[in-house]
Amino acid sequence: MTLRIVVADDAVLLREGLVRLLAEDGHQVLAAVGDGPSLVEAVVEHRPDVSVVDVRMPPTHTDEGLRAALAARARVPGSPVLVLSQYVEASYAKDLLADGSGAVGYLLKDRVAKVAEFLDAVRRVAGGGTVLDPQVVAQLLHTNPLDALTGRERELLGLMAEGHSNAAIADRLVLSASAVEKHIGNIFAKLGLPPDDAQHRRVRAVLAYLNG
Repeated sequence: MTLRIVVADDAVLLREGLVRLLAEDGHQVLAAVGDGPSLVEAVVEHRPDVSVVDVRMPPTHTDEGLRAALAARARVPGSPVLVLSQYVEASYAKDLLADGSGAVGYLLKDRVAKVAEFLDAVRRVAGGGTVLDPQVVAQLLHTNPLDALTGRERELLGLMAEGHSNAAIADRLVLSASAVEKHIGNIFAKLGLPPDDAQHRRVRAVLAYLNG
């Protein structure tokens, strides 16, 4: 599947490296920018399938990239965005998930060990999924447990937050597909999520978990 992508990173070498990597995987990079306002403009103009965004950009190199991504999603609701960061900031993940529409990712640059994993994350976010680095999820697990969930349910919800499918969760936890579906159904029930679009329920479950 060929994706239409916007890349935002102020580091020229990293930005051009991402552009080349994505192009070699068959995708079309519509714009490659180095600051927040340019990211917002590119998203509004091109309506990409996904944007790959560095958290820290000029002028203060703190969270301009994240704020620009949120502004872009406000202008183009649900616009998929994959954020890259050097640090674990659980609040960033919460901000990205706050509108409940999904199609967001938060990866730590230093922990992207394989190109294939990064490209898979890009595709999953473009497809409406949620992909969070395991370290981000671990921090959230430690600081935001939901007492209503069992240990197994919290573990499973953590894997959902990382963007794993039901089949992948079953493999990881050595469970049958039906057992995973039952656990997920219990999670939805305990979080008070009525029957709805399956993807939206997953996003809302993860969001409720992060805000727990």
